[in-house]
Amino acid sequence: MWGYWDRDRPVRRARPVKGGLKASSKRGDFVEKWWGKRWVSVLEGFNLGARLTRGRNYARQGQVCSIEIASGRVLATVQGSAPTPYKIQIDLDVLSPSDWDRVIEGLGRQAIFAAKLLAGEMPNDVESIFTDLGLSLFPRRSQDLKTDCSCPDWSNPCKHIAAVFYLLGEHFDRDPFLIFRLRGLGRDALIERLEAYHDHLQPAPDRGAEAAPRPREPLSADLATFWDSPIEEGNPPPMAVEIVPRESAPLPRLLGPFPFWRGEESFLDALAAIQAAASPRGLEVCLGSEGEASRQDHLT
Repeated sequence: MWGYWDRDRPVRRARPVKGGLKASSKRGDFVEKWWGKRWVSVLEGFNLGARLTRGRNYARQGQVCSIEIASGRVLATVQGSAPTPYKIQIDLDVLSPSDWDRVIEGLGRQAIFAAKLLAGEMPNDVESIFTDLGLSLFPRRSQDLKTDCSCPDWSNPCKHIAAVFYLLGEHFDRDPFLIFRLRGLGRDALIERLEAYHDHLQPAPDRGAEAAPRPREPLSADLATFWDSPIEEGNPPPMAVEIVPRESAPLPRLLGPFPFWRGEESFLDALAAIQAAASPRGLEVCLGSEGEASRQDHLT
């Protein structure tokens, strides 16, 4: 009775959202990397029918208001046709500390796995480490996930949950460490433990072979000349910055993509445009009247 009523009732239009999380993909597949596809395949295994299509549209229209990823849980809000956004909760079992100990040891024994993870890339066969230990990194079936939405839809998962799934897949595609965080171990903790494992395997250093520490440079005790130390001809002041970076936003690029960015273009692209405009001006301010000439020398 409920299912028949649900199929025949008119579909109400969702209320527009200002500043919602909008998928980057405008058409076609949401993800490109195999780990993102593995996550989305779980959603598609639910056999949602039309709700799957509506969820894709919600994700691309920006109906998802917020997403928070914690250990074993995803909390999100999605704007539907009701005045108040619906609350979404997705739960996935975390691995126990002892299980993570075994996983770290397994990853550490495979140098290629550890190297790729430390470089921010998901190894193709990383799941084999979990499988050999009787564990799993990605959910294997729909029963591995517990989903709930505050909407009145009788079906679970609903289109609101589907929209969150698609956005999660897109962000897993960009940052594979999010799936580790969902399983109970975040990026920093994973890298720290992998590095510690390899440090433990390294032989102890020969203390006798260590180089003698360099003597410290003497500092002037004269306060009148402390801040006016002479500068050799041809050498710039030690604190001066005279280089316009060749690559935009180098430090943010090392940190990886900004999760759930709301802009129309990617966070790094938006930051690159700002830095491209700010760097030459900063150089001019730093060098004073000679800034423009120095800037041209560095750019050519």
